[in-house]
Amino acid sequence: MLTAFAAAFGAVIGSFLNVCIYRMPLAKSVVWPASACPRCGRLLSWYENIPVVSWLVLRARCRTCGATIGVRYPIIEALTSVMFGVAWWYYGPGLLLVSRLLFGCALIVLFAIDLEHHLLPNAITLPGIIVGFAFSFFTEPGWIASLIGLLVGGGALFGVAEIYYRIRREEGLGMGDVKMLAMVGAFLGWKLTILTLMLASLSGSLIGLLLIVSGRGSMKYALPFGTFLALGAAAAATVGPSLLHWYLGLM
Repeated sequence: MLTAFAAAFGAVIGSFLNVCIYRMPLAKSVVWPASACPRCGRLLSWYENIPVVSWLVLRARCRTCGATIGVRYPIIEALTSVMFGVAWWYYGPGLLLVSRLLFGCALIVLFAIDLEHHLLPNAITLPGIIVGFAFSFFTEPGWIASLIGLLVGGGALFGVAEIYYRIRREEGLGMGDVKMLAMVGAFLGWKLTILTLMLASLSGSLIGLLLIVSGRGSMKYALPFGTFLALGAAAAATVGPSLLHWYLGLM
């Protein structure tokens, strides 16, 4: 029952994450005004804000103007619900649960915003660095690993971006990616941060290669690297320790 309650609460949080994903790139407040239809501006009733269910009942359309409600909304709500339920089942109550859920929510928002807008808001990454480091004094990975992680994470991408600019005289990575990986380092520590960067680089390279081969992109096509960092960090936070143990066992 507690796991089910956690999942239901996660769906509600997912609804708020959708607000963040929509409003942050527009520099709007995420707490005021209340949710409204983007086209006609009508404030939504409480029964139109039930996660996933309202989208299905309304058949993905505003009941006033008929504007389409994107499929992103139920996907984010369902994903956050699953994350909360699984996290409660796996971690149990405690500070590590809170830390991982805050980290997961940040990754979901950053993933979606970067995928759509190629933007990683400072309002998430900078507070995320502070929060992740603060949690490290009381739970995993420990403050030393966290401090090294945020320095290695931010420093590694900053170095790559600087070298690329010096050679090509054009920007290859944005500072948003640097701050995001520093946030990952603060939450996960330096070992899993390196794994995150490896996974993100590998997946980004594969997608970029597929785009080039299919004719949908070129060598200068700008991939949303923050999206791949979010995927890599999610993998590192969940199966990362097992992957590291397996890899070190091979050596």
